[in-house]
Amino acid sequence: MGMTAEVAVSTWLSRNTGRSFAPAPAAEIAGGSVHRCVRWASGSGDAFVKLATADRLTALEAEAAGLQALAEVDALRVPAVLAVGQAGGQALLALEWLDLGAPVASDSALQALLGERLAMQHRVTAPRCGWHRDNTIGATPQLNQWDDDWVRFFRERRLGVQLELAARNGLGTRGVERGRKLGDRCGAFFSSYRPVPSLLHGDLWGGNWGVLSGSREPAIFDPAVYYGDRETDIAMTRLFGGFGPRFYAAYQATWPLDQAAGTRCTLYNLYHVLNHFNLFGGGYGRQAEGMIDRLLAELGV
Repeated sequence: MGMTAEVAVSTWLSRNTGRSFAPAPAAEIAGGSVHRCVRWASGSGDAFVKLATADRLTALEAEAAGLQALAEVDALRVPAVLAVGQAGGQALLALEWLDLGAPVASDSALQALLGERLAMQHRVTAPRCGWHRDNTIGATPQLNQWDDDWVRFFRERRLGVQLELAARNGLGTRGVERGRKLGDRCGAFFSSYRPVPSLLHGDLWGGNWGVLSGSREPAIFDPAVYYGDRETDIAMTRLFGGFGPRFYAAYQATWPLDQAAGTRCTLYNLYHVLNHFNLFGGGYGRQAEGMIDRLLAELGV
């Protein structure tokens, strides 16, 4: 971003937040795989600003809507949305700056608080699964059209979408065909379970939460919000680590999961592993094929 674009963004931020922003960002923030992220100083505190190509505005608006939905619940801390829009030929999302430390799986008090408050968030429910708008999971479109049937929603708007993308991105024919077969039969995992659509973070891996340095409270960010089976959030916490035993114990004590929740964990995480294949390729394709084979074996296929 050139100096002229930075000044345009600074002017836009000042006008749309009521703060006086510096003419250029103070620092680059490493780690963003989809957007450029910067720390931008103002006279009323710093902001965390995501910058993207102009065609990403809808995705940033959806992220802002998700953060606002989570903030209204007041269960887990999220960064406040300051402004979202376009300036300097770019899309941008400005958020409250939170001083966050990396979470530690062995911090029992912190892990327990995260588990309790996530269960509180999940207590916010809707009559149907989905959301009032589509959003993204990473850089991949996530379709959220309302549906009364969770199994159909998951089969068509989660697993089916990722399988179609995977077919175009080079996943083997066998894996795609067996994935579709799994989709056709996945209702068997719900023979005695009817999930209540809960307000989900939607992308709850270890890199999307941290601890506030002052209050030692957990905070979550980078959501992919929708209403669905709360087991999907819990399943993803097991995919890449970062959540300790006290997190799961506290969640269970606050709102116990269905006794067969473990049988659906691989099914739910298949969505994210396929998404990682579609975004990054590599060994995620083999991992997804292995998960599909295990799930079909459980169904005797």
